[in-house]
Amino acid sequence: MATTTKDDEQVRKLTELIRDTRVAMLTTTTADGSLRSRPMLTRVAGVDGLWFFTRADASKVEEILRQPRVNVSYAEPGRNKYVSVSGTATLVYDQTKLQRLWDESERAWFPRGLDDPQLALLWVSVERAEYWDSVADAMVLVEDAKIDLRAEG
Repeated sequence: MATTTKDDEQVRKLTELIRDTRVAMLTTTTADGSLRSRPMLTRVAGVDGLWFFTRADASKVEEILRQPRVNVSYAEPGRNKYVSVSGTATLVYDQTKLQRLWDESERAWFPRGLDDPQLALLWVSVERAEYWDSVADAMVLVEDAKIDLRAEG
């Protein structure tokens, strides 16, 4: 059974599931129409969508520039948590935003840090999201969700 909602409680639950999982699978469409997924670390952001660090010359960026519609999925089978987010991705060059979202743990993937001229952000504007509610035994659909990944407290 699936339910559709924009209820604040459902958006809060969706936000909590994403915040707790953090590592997502980003799915893009290749030039031949195939789907391609790769793991991405979700950065802390605001209510404006999902943010990820990337290299501007990465193949996923080329795919997104050609076809910006993407899926971002989160899963923790051991905790029975599943989330699927659909939206539109945009490459963002914004030094202020890069500095604000930067965390030294990113250096493992981006050794030059903020000095890397290829460092950019991928922004996914969320259009709809679904998550599995194991208590209700249902998929919950949240459209036009305003996801807030800022730390609570």
